Amino acid sequence: MKQLRMRLTDELVARVPVWREDESIGPMPDGARFATDADHDAIVAGLMADAPAGDVWVFAYGSLIWNPGFDFVERRGALVRGWHRSFCLGWDMWYRGCPPRPGLMLALDRGGSCKGLAFRLPPDAVAKNLGALSRREVLILPHPFPPRWIEINCEGGPLRAITFVIDRKSNSYLGSRSSEEVADILSVAAGRAGSMAEYLFQTVTRLEEMGLHDTRLWRLQEMVAERIEAAARA
Repeated sequence: MKQLRMRLTDELVARVPVWREDESIGPMPDGARFATDADHDAIVAGLMADAPAGDVWVFAYGSLIWNPGFDFVERRGALVRGWHRSFCLGWDMWYRGCPPRPGLMLALDRGGSCKGLAFRLPPDAVAKNLGALSRREVLILPHPFPPRWIEINCEGGPLRAITFVIDRKSNSYLGSRSSEEVADILSVAAGRAGSMAEYLFQTVTRLEEMGLHDTRLWRLQEMVAERIEAAARA
């Protein structure tokens, strides 16, 4: 499939003001604490206890697509039904946002469907790589988007895979927002790990390279590009 030309580019992403040290980072959420090694071991043990026979797969819908942080031996395009990709996780004031310019992160939320990538973990190093995944994604507890097993559909048939699904009871769940509001936020948010515009750019770019077109994200990258361009003209 021919790759479409994105409006959001590296050059536009670079126009978003970078995070400055004087902007600080946000506070720890009320009632939360940093996850410990024992916590990560428990998360891995819980996932392994529910694992199906055979290979272990991880479903990626956001930054894991282009920066998984774990080893894998196979990658496939995948479709999930009953869940959709949503900028419903906030406010990010540690990584790609800060108190003056908070960010919104992707999580899976109920309803609809979602295209992404499925990664097969090395059979001889499943626990090690699940530990790396947990440490990458689970910084604090209680976690607003805990790992769980879901059903996914890949070429070759259905599979069970681990992914991260929003906890709607979490204070970090912000629900659905209009595309206009999300674009306004993503076009300016930045933190220690970079900007939300870069996060969106990388996610859409990798999906397109795999032939996994996401209509909502595609429109969103156009809207974010429009806002960055308008800010540069102001």
